Amino acid sequence: MANEQENKGIGEVKIASDVVAIIAGLAAMEVDGVYAMGGNLTNELSSMLGRKSLSKGVKVQMEAGVVHVDMMIHVRYGYNIPKISEQVQERVSQQIETMTGLSVSEVNIRVAGVNLANE
Repeated sequence: MANEQENKGIGEVKIASDVVAIIAGLAAMEVDGVYAMGGNLTNELSSMLGRKSLSKGVKVQMEAGVVHVDMMIHVRYGYNIPKISEQVQERVSQQIETMTGLSVSEVNIRVAGVNLANE
């Protein structure tokens, strides 16, 4: 787990990469058309067993105050995938920068599946 730290004069502030990953996951789920995060069988089994993680499918690398995010999403059937992906990139970048003060270099999206169920 990487940490980004900053000295504010009165003490240190450390932000764990897991925190940034949770922010990214929550931000992505706010975009209309995103059904779920993640994309492998282990994550799906964990969700069914009640161990749902907000950072599922999100990988964060931090170095010198700059964040690089790779994430997997599932989209709802009938939505425009390029449009949803762009909205997720913008939302994730905005939320990380607003909440942490860190700079986001890139947000890479991998669409791991399409949900066909009507909910």
